[in-house]
Amino acid sequence: MQTSLLNKYCDARLPWYTIYPTVQDFSATVGAKTCETWLRRLPPDEPVSLYIHVPFCRSICWYCGFPTSLTRSEQPVRNYLAAVRDEIGLVAEQVPRALPVSDVHFGGGTPTTIAPSDFLPLMELLRHCFAFSKSATIAVEIDPRGVTAEMVETLQAAGVSRASIGVQSFDPVVQRSVNRMQSEMLTASIVESLRQHGISRINFDLLFGLPHQTVRSCVDSARTALAMRPDRLAVFGYAHVPSYMKRQRHLDETALPDNIARAEQAAAIANTLISAGYQQVGLDHFALPNDELALAQKAGRLRRNSLGYSADTCKTVIGLGPSAIGRLRDGYVQNEIATTRYHEHVRAGRLAISKGHCLSAEDRLRAEIIERLMCDLQADIPAMCAAHGFDPIPLLKSAGRLGMLAEDGIVDIEEGLVRVKQEHRFVVRAVAAAFDTYLDRTPIS
Repeated sequence: MQTSLLNKYCDARLPWYTIYPTVQDFSATVGAKTCETWLRRLPPDEPVSLYIHVPFCRSICWYCGFPTSLTRSEQPVRNYLAAVRDEIGLVAEQVPRALPVSDVHFGGGTPTTIAPSDFLPLMELLRHCFAFSKSATIAVEIDPRGVTAEMVETLQAAGVSRASIGVQSFDPVVQRSVNRMQSEMLTASIVESLRQHGISRINFDLLFGLPHQTVRSCVDSARTALAMRPDRLAVFGYAHVPSYMKRQRHLDETALPDNIARAEQAAAIANTLISAGYQQVGLDHFALPNDELALAQKAGRLRRNSLGYSADTCKTVIGLGPSAIGRLRDGYVQNEIATTRYHEHVRAGRLAISKGHCLSAEDRLRAEIIERLMCDLQADIPAMCAAHGFDPIPLLKSAGRLGMLAEDGIVDIEEGLVRVKQEHRFVVRAVAAAFDTYLDRTPIS
């Protein structure tokens, strides 16, 4: 890709469009009472997903952009567990009885900071309050540096079927620069232990754009990961926002690669994984051909949610824990980010919602367009407008950046079908942003 185009369209401030509208556009006018109403409206027989956010880590990685805090003692985690159990009860009081569940995801932070003796009772409570399907997928994010044999056995006993393992880079120079030392041997041993305990679906996270990373070190890390044959890999570009995430101020900014180097690193990792038989999924995921993500993409039902790409087709996600985001039929909600505020709400017997967004008809149309662009690299604007009852002409006119993207050869537009060229998928967020009315402030109705 030309240097001028990379510099023009690789804007770190652009949203990742895991959801639309984005969290920046949430408002405090949507609170606990609104969420209660929305929960009561959920169809009793429609499966939902659960997301449980665990906001603790035993060590802070300086690149991390997620709301987490350092704890080396058990008491903060126990306090959190008491609150999240109460929150589960509050939600269960509002939703239709025994709401069916098809997917559960424990994210963070580091969910495995929860002690094995506490993890099983938490799962038992979830199963008591909701109706888990026999085929329900239970996924847990794991930091291999703190996982014990007892925890792996507990995950198996809890019915966990997928583990997402943070790797980022196997280069010791890069690891030292971001405060995350993690050997290949340790990672491989955890992968082997998980598989021996029936947790056979393994995800890896890799990062590019970190301090001191080079194309060679990125390729070497990818090859090391490939030797462990994970089912899928998420390959994210590091987003440097030290004004927002103070921990990132520890990083050496002079050692960060520029846009050109980042693009070269991303392309090199992609080529390495594709050559090894993985299929590229959307912007930044890679999956074996028989993995759910690859199958979902092939069938045209790949989804995008607050966790990234997903084969989960549930329309509803119930978020639990500090900062957790929920997606309900009427709109989005987010819990208080600060654990102290989260605890205050739950102790007072109310949901910990701090803000949200009530979806308009136009929001739903634009969300579908953006999701299809992010998932399929194309969107049939007239067809989607017809399905939502909108005229495609004003919508296309409102997408002011679209003409520039076409002139620069990023997209092809034919009879309202917008298609991102394969060689430019690296800047698909810029194409999605053309339909983000909260960036342009040009609604079509």
